[in-house]
Amino acid sequence: MFELSTEHEEFRAVVRDFARAEIAPHAAEWDRKHEFPTSVLRAMGELGLFGLTAPEEYGGAGGGLTSLCVAIEEIGRVDQSMGITLEAAVGLGITPILSYGTDEQKARWLPDLLAGRALAAFGLTEPGSGSDAGATTTRAVLDGDQWVVDGAKQFITNSGTELTSCVTITARTGERPGGGAEISAIIVPAGTPGFIVEPAYDKLGWHASDTHPLTFDGARVPADHLLGQRGQGFAQFLATLDDGRIAIAALAVGCIQAMLDASVGYAHERTSFGVPIGAKQAVAFQIADLEVMAQAARLLTYRAAALRDAGAPAEQVKQAAASAKLYATESAVTATRVATQVHGGYGFMEEYPVARFYRDAKILEIGEGTSEIQRLVLARGLGLPVQA
Repeated sequence: MFELSTEHEEFRAVVRDFARAEIAPHAAEWDRKHEFPTSVLRAMGELGLFGLTAPEEYGGAGGGLTSLCVAIEEIGRVDQSMGITLEAAVGLGITPILSYGTDEQKARWLPDLLAGRALAAFGLTEPGSGSDAGATTTRAVLDGDQWVVDGAKQFITNSGTELTSCVTITARTGERPGGGAEISAIIVPAGTPGFIVEPAYDKLGWHASDTHPLTFDGARVPADHLLGQRGQGFAQFLATLDDGRIAIAALAVGCIQAMLDASVGYAHERTSFGVPIGAKQAVAFQIADLEVMAQAARLLTYRAAALRDAGAPAEQVKQAAASAKLYATESAVTATRVATQVHGGYGFMEEYPVARFYRDAKILEIGEGTSEIQRLVLARGLGLPVQA
């Protein structure tokens, strides 16, 4: 049986108190106004949430992925927008630099990122390549001591805020001997001429998170902004996504728990035919299913995080991450549907948080690898010759 440590549970209580005091009272307004709350991001930084996985030498806490998942779950329990902002900032923004950056790159970027004074983004998806990330068409050509980048990225979180300091992107930097694309990772600083942050998307959910398409039109960055080895960008980002999928699962756990809490509360308060609706089996049994979803998703998620923190073999972590991401995110979508049904007509009204969570949940099955991709990963891990 897997249980979190006493230290992790004490940390959970700290983040929960912060989320309830600083985020929950404002989440509906941020959602309605499509407002990115920079001041709250800075407060999260002061609490140390962006530095949980990084070593102390750069200003981090020296913790692991489990601690990050605890924080994401509790933030996501009150606001999925702020949960994904934290997840993307650490799992996608900080992790590639921390894992593959040179000492100089780490010294330049990490202190501000870990303190919450800046945000980094992760540019993989393109208008013509989502799940097929190897089909990237963005190109980077080495011209003397500079990379010249041309192309476009799509659905990039944290890419257009006033705190955004850089975006790490994948780009074709040549061809392999066999004719395949050589894909490398390059750090592009915000404000680089030719790096254009297009207008923000009008999204179904996650209204308070920042998401933009990006265009690169002859953007020039120094040659030393190559992240890791040339030609290893695709492999680096695949490894990064394994951590990200565990973190997204934690965000989904927060969503499920929020729906369970809301449904239990409403089932006690709302009466029908003279009794609380929680006395009716049709309602009570649906809520009981939410409890099972929350417990199962939480165990899958923290098992995957524990394996990652313990340095388990990469393939074992990959399978655990895919299992957690698949089950937790699909359960979160179901949980929001059930909670909305429990609330009846009120569940369709924006004055109740379940409506916001209902809109926010669907993207969990898509971002950082769709459910179909998770099933592909799992099937291949079982040795099945399944095709993409």
